[in-house]
Amino acid sequence: MPENANIDWDSLTFSMTKTDFMYVAECQLGQPWQVGNMQPYGKLEIDPAAGVLNYGQGIFEGMKAHRSVEGNVVLFRPDENARRFQRGAARLGMPPVPESMFIDAVEQVVAANSHFIPPSGRGALYIRPVLWGTGPIMGVAPSPSYTFCVFVTPVGPYFKGGLSCIDLVISDEYHRAAPGGSGGVKAIGNYAPGMMPSKNAKKRGFAEVIYLDAINHELIEEVGAANFFCVKNKKIHTPELTGTILPGITRDSIIQLAKHKGYEVVEEKVHATFAMEADEAFCCGTAAVISPIGSITQGDKEKVYLNREIGPLTRELYDSLTAIQSQKEEDVFSWLHKVPLEIPLNLV
Repeated sequence: MPENANIDWDSLTFSMTKTDFMYVAECQLGQPWQVGNMQPYGKLEIDPAAGVLNYGQGIFEGMKAHRSVEGNVVLFRPDENARRFQRGAARLGMPPVPESMFIDAVEQVVAANSHFIPPSGRGALYIRPVLWGTGPIMGVAPSPSYTFCVFVTPVGPYFKGGLSCIDLVISDEYHRAAPGGSGGVKAIGNYAPGMMPSKNAKKRGFAEVIYLDAINHELIEEVGAANFFCVKNKKIHTPELTGTILPGITRDSIIQLAKHKGYEVVEEKVHATFAMEADEAFCCGTAAVISPIGSITQGDKEKVYLNREIGPLTRELYDSLTAIQSQKEEDVFSWLHKVPLEIPLNLV
């Protein structure tokens, strides 16, 4: 296996680059998962009547492997991804992947493609576990069989040139999720409906859309595919988890980190009017970690935060969280999971 991939690390963007290996496992409905295999990255055969193609029976996760300043390859809270993956599978009527199998698959794929991991501080290896209903089914019902796949791609820093503020617009027309739906899981069908509103927002010069609740049309839920936070008088506010908001792992990490630093964090219903009176705001997710918000527009009203400068609390949390992920700071929460690179791979 080569020591380094032939990649210009400084030119990497957050996009897809083909790597060498992926993990694939299969399961029949009602039967236990069979141990999967590593195989060359490539196309998969799928039946035209597959449940995922016809009825959207599928979920995914987003994770990263970092090369730390200490020379280790580490994952960030993979157990939480595994558990969220299980909850999502159960919600969509799919057989949950055991946590140990999930983490073993991720470790194998990272180890097999370790030469694609950028040097510390120059990017990460993005990890995409997916679970699809791949068996043929006619009629809205669970697929008879399933495929669990893990693939990876090297990605550059989300912010080229450093952390910068983004401008957002509140959507009064479109909603991301409704009570009782699948908004609280990473279902593949949750993402396509947001592509058109996002594209339209970008045409107007905004980075992304803020979605409000589908009942009262006044409570902030998510920023595109990211969780929302705002700060007022050094108190941190974020929308509470009601089943319509994805329980983000970065979100939970920020809450724990902020409380550890002595800040008060309130999980509650966040009115758009309150957010537009806050002192600073940011959103978070696996890709960007934390994105500072420079402004929010709703109709003819615009709120500009700190003259579009990064808020002090936003920067503090970003710096601390990324320092833990890169082992520049002590991992007092035991969030990091070291990947053993010399592990036996079940190759086919």
